[in-house]
Amino acid sequence: MNGSTSIPVISIDGPTASGKGTVAHRVAKQLGFHYLDSGALYRLTALSAIRHGIALEQEQAIADLARVLPCRFEKGHVFLAGDDVTDAVRQEAIGVAASKIAVLPLVRKALVELQVSFRQLPGLVADGRDMGTVIFPDAIQKVFLTASVEARANRRYKQLIEKGFPANMEDLVKDLAERDARDMARTEAPLKPAPGAFILDTSHITANEAVHQILSLYTDAVRSKK
Repeated sequence: MNGSTSIPVISIDGPTASGKGTVAHRVAKQLGFHYLDSGALYRLTALSAIRHGIALEQEQAIADLARVLPCRFEKGHVFLAGDDVTDAVRQEAIGVAASKIAVLPLVRKALVELQVSFRQLPGLVADGRDMGTVIFPDAIQKVFLTASVEARANRRYKQLIEKGFPANMEDLVKDLAERDARDMARTEAPLKPAPGAFILDTSHITANEAVHQILSLYTDAVRSKK
């Protein structure tokens, strides 16, 4: 491998609220790697489209926005055009909107180059839905994090309540199930484990236990490359 492709990547894919964001962020911190929350890019694009009054069906207009998305990630905060939108992008309505625009081929194409640019030394931990299948198919370690719909809805419920947002368990279960179906059925980069990915069910384990397993897998993967 030459150039950026020699920079190690750990891809962590999975459905919404599977815990991949928390786990990926902790793995990156443990290794001193950069971190990419690809889902945030779709959420930022959706938020930007809504702020610009662009309908979610206007594929070309949203792709044009995505191509020059004025965003940055800094100390756990997410900024859009200078505004701190960390909480805004985590609202359920934005998550649903992000899932809808994620099926649009032109939008996905516009965001690919931006995602690839996060691959920098000493390494990258990338979380999303197609990190191991599409964006970083040569990742040294691929993980597919999953959990039952009920477990994921419960986690999301707690997150929303802690942040002061209204939440309803029944609605969350319904929304997550619908989003799963949409993400798995889309023609562009459907949600599925990458070839060779380690499937890790987090329904009954803690985030720290998941982190420990992934670090062990990465250590083994590095050793096998030598």
